[in-house]
Amino acid sequence: MSDTAAGLLQVGFLLLCLAAVYRPLGGYMARVFTSDKDLAVERVTYKLFGVDSKADQTWGVYARSLIAFSALSLVLLYLLQRIQHWLPLSLGLPNVESGLAFNTAASFVANTNWQSYSPEVTMGHLVQFAGLAVQNFLSAAVGIVVAVALIRGFARAKTDRLGNFWVDLTRTTLRILLPIAVLGTLALVAMGVVQNFSGGHEVASVVGQSQTIPGGPVASQEVIKELGTNGGGFYNANSAHPFENPNGLSNLFEIFLELVIPVALTRTFGLMVKDKRQGYAILGVMGTLWAAFTFAATFFENQGAGTATQAAGAAMEGKETRFGEWASALFATSTTGTSTGAVNSAHDSFTPLGGGTTLFHMMLGEVSPGGTGTGLYGMLILAVLAVFVAGLMVGRTPEYLKKKITAREMKLVSLYILATPTVVLIGASLAMGLAVARASIFNTDSPHGFSEVLYAFTSAGNNNGSAFGGLSANIPFYNTALGLVMLLGRFVPIVFALALAGSLAQQQPVPVTQGTLPTHKALFVTLLVGTVLIVTGLTYFPALTLGPLAEGL
Repeated sequence: MSDTAAGLLQVGFLLLCLAAVYRPLGGYMARVFTSDKDLAVERVTYKLFGVDSKADQTWGVYARSLIAFSALSLVLLYLLQRIQHWLPLSLGLPNVESGLAFNTAASFVANTNWQSYSPEVTMGHLVQFAGLAVQNFLSAAVGIVVAVALIRGFARAKTDRLGNFWVDLTRTTLRILLPIAVLGTLALVAMGVVQNFSGGHEVASVVGQSQTIPGGPVASQEVIKELGTNGGGFYNANSAHPFENPNGLSNLFEIFLELVIPVALTRTFGLMVKDKRQGYAILGVMGTLWAAFTFAATFFENQGAGTATQAAGAAMEGKETRFGEWASALFATSTTGTSTGAVNSAHDSFTPLGGGTTLFHMMLGEVSPGGTGTGLYGMLILAVLAVFVAGLMVGRTPEYLKKKITAREMKLVSLYILATPTVVLIGASLAMGLAVARASIFNTDSPHGFSEVLYAFTSAGNNNGSAFGGLSANIPFYNTALGLVMLLGRFVPIVFALALAGSLAQQQPVPVTQGTLPTHKALFVTLLVGTVLIVTGLTYFPALTLGPLAEGL
C-alpha cells in the first residue's frame, strides 16, 4: 500500500470513529450539565467542601471560584515538586529547582504542559501521577466548565446566574473525564503502553554498556494527556516514545482522544441552546479549518521543500519510520489544533512551511477544534465577532442565538481576542531583545531562530505546550516568562469569556425576523471561517514573515 493510500485510510478511519461517538457523547455531556440530580459521590464531595450544589453563581463569583481553585492548584503542585525528594516513589530524584517548579506548575494548571525538562529523570512517580496527572484532569475540566457557562449565557434569559463552578467541575471530572480515561487506559495497555510502578530495569545496550529503562504509570497519564488536550508526556520523547505510543493503532487512538471531546462538545452546545443546527455549524467551521491545515501540513511534508530534504528524497529527519510523513502531519495538525501539544515527531524538523503551518494553526487561538472547552468558547466568541461584522455590512443590530450584540459584548470580545496575541508578541519581543534569552537559541541569527522563539511563546500563550527543539528554555528567563505567559494566556481570556456569558444571560431574547442572519447555514460557516483566518492573519502576519515565511520562501 502506498503512503498516500495508507494516510487517507488513517484519516478516513479517524473521521468515522469521531462520527460514531459524536451523538452519544455530545448528548451525554449535555445531560450531565442540565441534570438536577447529584450522584452519591458528588454529594459527599459537596458536603466535605461545604458546597451548596443548588446555589447558582453570578459570572463574577463563578470567575473568582475558578481563579481561586486554579491558584491553589498552582501552589500545591509547586510545593509537591519542591519536596519531591522526601516523598514516596521519588526514585531518589532531587527536589525540582524553584524556577523550573514554577514553570511546570503554571504549565500544568494552565492546561499547557510545556516541559523544559526530561520527565523520566526529573519527576518521581508520585509527582507524575498525583501532581501532573491530577492537573491533567482538573485543568481540562476547567476549560470545559467555562464553555458550559458561556453556553448557559446564550441559553438563559433575564438572569445573572451561570451555574455553579464547583458542581460543574465535579461533574466534568467524575462523570466525563474519569470514565473515559479508565476505558482509554485499558485500551492503551492492551495496545502495549507501559503501566507499572517500576523504578527502572538495567539492560545491556548494543555496545555492551549498562542502561536504565524507566517504567511507571504511563498509560494512565497518556490517556488523560490526550483526552484532556494537555500534552505533557511521561517521557521526554513524548508520543514518539514506544512506551507511550508503541504502534500505528495506538498512534491513531491517541489522535482520536485529542479530538473526541472538542468535537462532541459542539453537539452539547446545540442541545443546550435547543438548536442542534447551531452545533453542526460550529462543527463545520472547526472541521473545515482542521481539514485545511491537515492538507497543508501533509502537502508541505510530502513535498520536502529544501536542499537537504530533496537530497535525502523525503522529509524524514525528526520523524519515526513507524509513522512517516502522513501520520506525523496528521498528529501535528491535531495536536496544534486542540491545544494538546503532544508530539510523535519533532516539529522543529518539519520543513519550513510545514512547521509554519503548525505555528499558524496555534495562532488561530486553537479553535479547530480547540482544547477541551477552550475550542468551543473561543469559536463562539469569534462567532459573535462574525455576526457583528455581518451586522455592520447590512446596517442592522447584530444578533446571535436571539441575543443582541451590543457595545458591551463587543468590548469583551475585543479584549478576549487581543489578550493572547498581546502576551505572545510582547514575550517574543523581549526574548529577541535580551542577550540572555538570545543565548539559548541554537540558530540565533537566522529566521529559524526567530521561529523557535515565536513558536515557544505562541505555544505558551495558546496553552499548547509543543515546541521547536532548537531552544534551550530551562533558564531563569524562559522559566519565568513562559510561565507568566501561560497563566495570562489562560486565565485573562477566561475572565472575559465569563463576563460575556454574564452579559448575555441578563438579556431578553429577541424574536427571529426576516432580517436575522441565519447562523446555521453555509453562508455563516464561510463568514466565520473567514473571520478566524483574517483576524489571525492581521494579528500575526508580520511576525510570521520574519520567521517561517522568510525561511520557507
